[in-house]
Amino acid sequence: MFRFANDARFWDRGASRYAAGPIADRAGYERTLERTRHHLKGGDAVFEFGCGTGTTALRLAPFVGRIVATDISGEMIAIARKRAEAEGCANADFEVATPDAMPCPDGTFDAALGFNVLHLVAAREAALRGVHRLLKPGGIFISKTPCLGEANPLMHIVLPLMQLVGKAPYVSFLSAKDLEREIAAVGFEIIERGRHASRGKDARPFLVARKR
Repeated sequence: MFRFANDARFWDRGASRYAAGPIADRAGYERTLERTRHHLKGGDAVFEFGCGTGTTALRLAPFVGRIVATDISGEMIAIARKRAEAEGCANADFEVATPDAMPCPDGTFDAALGFNVLHLVAAREAALRGVHRLLKPGGIFISKTPCLGEANPLMHIVLPLMQLVGKAPYVSFLSAKDLEREIAAVGFEIIERGRHASRGKDARPFLVARKR
């Protein structure tokens, strides 16, 4: 709980800066959206966790029935709600929540999304089990996760030092194989793998998994 609260405060402090920042790889991001839309249908109920300030949820909202997007940062969610109101987006709801604590019945959603977030979740197994519970049988879980086990080894030194001084949240040094094993272990079957970066080495595998 202490770590969760610290991480929530970290993202609260950086919410405005995060909202104003550009997307680093626009072409890669658009490819991810394209492949995500491919797996969504017009009447789908969609759940997103780690939604940040709502950019992706608002981009996908016109293509689904409704989307419930969540984050641990209240400041991020406040910005996302303002964006939704400004865009006149009526089928996107933004809430402070985590997958393992969502007050929804089992099988509420057709699809779940988790972009650039799983490496930031300390209680990852609980979150993945929460996603699995929230999905209907055969529902789809789509993720794109930085696997820092594949990154520059200096990150293993730099990140802990940044965390000590409050300049970084919890971060896991996952490998892509670790991530796939964890997703499969809670009851999913991986049905699509991709790498969408438009330049350089891509350490963020795009995975589509179906609830067994």
